Amino acid sequence: MAAYWIAHVTVTDPDTYAAYQAQARGVFEAHGGRFLARGGRAETLEGAEFARHVVIEFPSIEAAQTCYASEQYRAARALRAGAAEVQIVIVEDI
Repeated sequence: MAAYWIAHVTVTDPDTYAAYQAQARGVFEAHGGRFLARGGRAETLEGAEFARHVVIEFPSIEAAQTCYASEQYRAARALRAGAAEVQIVIVEDI
């Protein structure tokens, strides 16, 4: 069953964040991730407002969890440190 990695992001250092993006994309793809939404127009109706929203589809919640816990993604996250405010949730499809 598919799962969705949903990230809400406000970038505070675009150059540093770009290095994270370049590395993370390959990690997502290696774990079967496919971008469904990445940035673009968005409207916050309730809750905290973030500037950017990303939705990545994975083949399963386990694949998304394995991606997040992977050594490669940890290295990508280290590049992002201090460059953005981020909230990430993984949701299983119904």
